[in-house]
Amino acid sequence: MNTKEILAKLRNQELTVDEAEKLLKLAPTKDLGYAVVDHQRQMRNGCPEVIYALGKTKEQTLGIMKNMLENGTENILATRVDEEKYEYIIKEIPDVIYNRDAKTLVVERNPLPKTGGIILVATGGTSDIPVAEEAAVTAEFLGNTVDRLYDVGVAGLHRLLSRIDRVEAADVIIAVAGMEGALASVIGGLTDKPVIAVPTSVGYGANFNGLSSLLCMLNSCASGVVVVNIDNGFGAGYTANSINKLGASK
Repeated sequence: MNTKEILAKLRNQELTVDEAEKLLKLAPTKDLGYAVVDHQRQMRNGCPEVIYALGKTKEQTLGIMKNMLENGTENILATRVDEEKYEYIIKEIPDVIYNRDAKTLVVERNPLPKTGGIILVATGGTSDIPVAEEAAVTAEFLGNTVDRLYDVGVAGLHRLLSRIDRVEAADVIIAVAGMEGALASVIGGLTDKPVIAVPTSVGYGANFNGLSSLLCMLNSCASGVVVVNIDNGFGAGYTANSINKLGASK
């Protein structure tokens, strides 16, 4: 039983206070042996526990998802899910949605209402799209409207400038780029909106698997640019959601 069900049974006198107290002590988590599932994450943070599937087996990933669904979680997001895990999980959870670019799995049985405002996800190049899609899917899962603006990097700056109206219309911007990571600084200099920079591991040898992009973004001269970890589209999408909802609540 989830917390609401326990409280409902207490109200209906189907449980004693002592029985309800015992169940509530057990309700917050479920120890599966390989994972301790946090069933009260959404109550505390506004978002259920998100499953990072990389490093987990397909059986473990499915087990966590099924346990969340059985305990009242209606919406689930899993990241870094490969094709093998998806093919295994969809047999047990047929309404799961897979995004092959983002490598995300989503179950939405009670989609969140859309928050006002737009989150723009922009990439330097096409090769950055997998990380950008992880950010976009995360933001959409959390109830945001997302505008995608891909392949507008500094090698052809006119591509961004010709779409500046979409930059101006956004309330939060996620700039995803590899190589030298200059896109975040360029966008930061064109807008008064918060810019979340996501360095990617796209690039040749001296990119050092995203380190050059990270350092460039951390040293941005543009004001209002914050940086998440290399290839961390999820972190960018989650943070953009928090900023957008703060703005919408005013």
